[in-house]
Amino acid sequence: MSDLEPVKWDNYEVGQSASFTKTITEEDVMKFAEVTGDYNPIHVNPEYAATQMFGKQVAHGALSSGLISAVLGTKLFGPGILYGGQTVRFEKPVFFGDTLTAIATVKEKYTKKEGKLKFIKCDTIVKNQNDEVVTSGEGTILVLK
Repeated sequence: MSDLEPVKWDNYEVGQSASFTKTITEEDVMKFAEVTGDYNPIHVNPEYAATQMFGKQVAHGALSSGLISAVLGTKLFGPGILYGGQTVRFEKPVFFGDTLTAIATVKEKYTKKEGKLKFIKCDTIVKNQNDEVVTSGEGTILVLK
């Protein structure tokens, strides 16, 4: 598939999966805070975070779920899809230096409106370097063609 070739519905089967890996840095968290406006001190203030339950700063949960968007939009699928929805559960904290791997696995294909709308549901998880699930959920993809 070229970078611009649209996703084809028939090219996907239940069980197919892909992954995307990234190490989370302090810079990533600060940029995420800047973009989203979420400057909760548990994320951006080391002195404050040291007084809280984890004893140090934690990354925004939405940062880990953002890696799911990356795997769906660039690894498992590509052009010709819309990311239509996501359920998410933040299972464990993510710390600076954690290496996260987002994994999306096709679990169901279905249509609506007499086959005119085509959807793919995916199980989505994010694991840390210790193979612990930090984020889990289910994503829904609309295939445009």
